Amino acid sequence: MKRYSAFAIAREAFRFHSGWERAWKSPTPKAEYDVVIVGAGGHGLATAYYLAKNHGITNVAVLEKGWLGGGNTGRNTTIIRSNYLQDESAAIFELSRTLYEGLSQDLNYNIMFSPRGVLMLAQTEHELRAWKRTAHANRLAGIESEMVTPERIKKIVPMIELNGPRYPVLGGLWQARGGTARHDAVAWGYARGASDRGVDIIQQCEVTGIDRDGGKVTGVQTSKGAIKCKQLCVVVAGSSGVLADMAGFRLPVESMALQALVSEPVKPMLDCVVMANTVHGYISQSDKGELVIGGGADGFNNYTQRGSFQHIEETVRALIETFPAISRLKQLRQWGGIVDMTGDRSPIIGKTPVEGMFINCGWGTGGFKAIPGSGWATAEMLADGNPRDLAAPFSMDRFTEGRMIDESVAAAVAH
Repeated sequence: MKRYSAFAIAREAFRFHSGWERAWKSPTPKAEYDVVIVGAGGHGLATAYYLAKNHGITNVAVLEKGWLGGGNTGRNTTIIRSNYLQDESAAIFELSRTLYEGLSQDLNYNIMFSPRGVLMLAQTEHELRAWKRTAHANRLAGIESEMVTPERIKKIVPMIELNGPRYPVLGGLWQARGGTARHDAVAWGYARGASDRGVDIIQQCEVTGIDRDGGKVTGVQTSKGAIKCKQLCVVVAGSSGVLADMAGFRLPVESMALQALVSEPVKPMLDCVVMANTVHGYISQSDKGELVIGGGADGFNNYTQRGSFQHIEETVRALIETFPAISRLKQLRQWGGIVDMTGDRSPIIGKTPVEGMFINCGWGTGGFKAIPGSGWATAEMLADGNPRDLAAPFSMDRFTEGRMIDESVAAAVAH
């Protein structure tokens, strides 16, 4: 793989850009692999990349029924933060945030990481207490976050209205090293890095069945034929329950749409991410000037990837109370992604009832920020055959053992 650099750009300019090679290969699937990963989103590609880079396991196939990064990885609002409440969550999200900081250099691919800061507003007394608790937990975990006053918030976000008609701003939780990254670039960078290390990325290859010999997985049936494998890892977000049903077990997750939209481009007016969880709305500004807006997940189970008028009305109405300046902007486009929610709003990373089959799911509305840490932890699990320190707390057993990792507040539900 040729490295990208300023020199390479200058060289190709003289060649009329005819010398660029494909970022990743599109091979024909082999008959058998050591590891098959189902799902070529950020989590699946990161898993393949770290399997190859950290553990030297390269006889790996990543299967994707559509196009690479065409699911939730390309349908989110790109927020990156690690200020979670529970120690288990804080560890994996902080690893992820740290990896994001150096990911462009590691992948030799510009993911456009922007550590612009994430501000989580407290608009009720209950929420103010919750963020104070989270700030104390973050300090004990070694995560940089702090409580800020309304006066400090006004300096961080001059356009904000602190005295909204329903929910005035009482304070906020500020993580200065949080931010955003370009979602497509994250997927493309991991795909390029994994492919260069020998991983096969196979698009337009839908898994239609899972082969078992007794209680052990032996391979998968796909739209491109049967593929044998020693280990199978399912990383398909909102479709996790469908794949689990093929293997003969049920998952404690439910799938629903999470919608977002962007406004028409405007001049720079917001240089951080603001989350207003009481009213279920969050907002940032992209490098192109669009305001990226999202809110809560749909209140009913579904598999749609379309937007709805109800979501526009609820989310925009909530944000206009806090940001009156956006009231006359026009919507440019809207979309939805299928998220998988667990009861405690924490992911599942671990073994399944089928021997040799592993699963990574349940990231709910916050999967993008976890991509590097999730891939790192899942690769460790596949290399060892058992979940290690990062992944171990997130096994499915916690639901029967009653050891929930409750992140319904810190995950902000809306995000």
